[in-house]
Amino acid sequence: MNQLAVAESPLEESAAAGRWHADLDLRFECGERGCRLARNHHRGPLYVQKPFFPEGRDLAHVYLLHPPGGLVSGDRLDIRAVAEKGARALVTTTGAGRVYRARPDGLLQSQNTALRVAPGASLEWLPLENIAYPGANGAMNMRVDLSVDSHFSGWEITSLGLPACDAPFASGRLLQRLEIFREGVPLLIEALRLGGGSNNPLAARAGLRGFPVNGLMVMGPFKPSPSESLLGHCREMIEVRDGEILGGISFTAEMLVVRALGFCGFEMRALFTGLWEILRPELLHRPACAPRIWRT
Repeated sequence: MNQLAVAESPLEESAAAGRWHADLDLRFECGERGCRLARNHHRGPLYVQKPFFPEGRDLAHVYLLHPPGGLVSGDRLDIRAVAEKGARALVTTTGAGRVYRARPDGLLQSQNTALRVAPGASLEWLPLENIAYPGANGAMNMRVDLSVDSHFSGWEITSLGLPACDAPFASGRLLQRLEIFREGVPLLIEALRLGGGSNNPLAARAGLRGFPVNGLMVMGPFKPSPSESLLGHCREMIEVRDGEILGGISFTAEMLVVRALGFCGFEMRALFTGLWEILRPELLHRPACAPRIWRT
């Protein structure tokens, strides 16, 4: 059904015309010639062009393209990706995502991501950072469903406000939620809710401590668990950035989790990239191969 056909008045029709509801449905399969993008269906301004194979035909690199560059009031992105049995894929974005200042109508700006990784498959979900503008009303939800003997790597980096323009995230709302399940059993559930209350977690010592950038990185399941020397190396990479990044590493339910706060999205991504480069061989038994788009 045409979305605009449900408008009941010229005013509602005009409001609906200013919203983007975009869907993307991807499926990766493993065959005799390696990994292939077997399904690439999109609706609206959200798509991928073709997979790249910089590290061989058995692992596809895919770049998500979102021409509008961000979300305004009423926009919604729905992304579904499946790595079928034995398939291996790495997904990133061509640029930073943005959640712009909401209009007076305050309609939600949302992105919903559902990922499924079949037995023997791996999926790396490594987008560039998101920027939440002051006054935004955003919700970013992700659910990852793992199978036995499947692997996932993912991160989310969010810059709150526009510090370089002296525009902190002093107003607005943002919800971020990540759920990881294996065979229906929850392994990790993380949620961050900002705004909408009298307390300001941005400045609180039990909150973000005044850091405008927060990052969450998850990799696993690890069997066996990473060695103490490897974890020590990871912690050292965070410690050397003391003063610029405050972070820590935990290991629970076979998942390695990195939580970090910082002042610069580029610095946060550099840290997460470095950690991914040393952890990927341990998890996937192959060296790191950064997408070419990260160097442009």
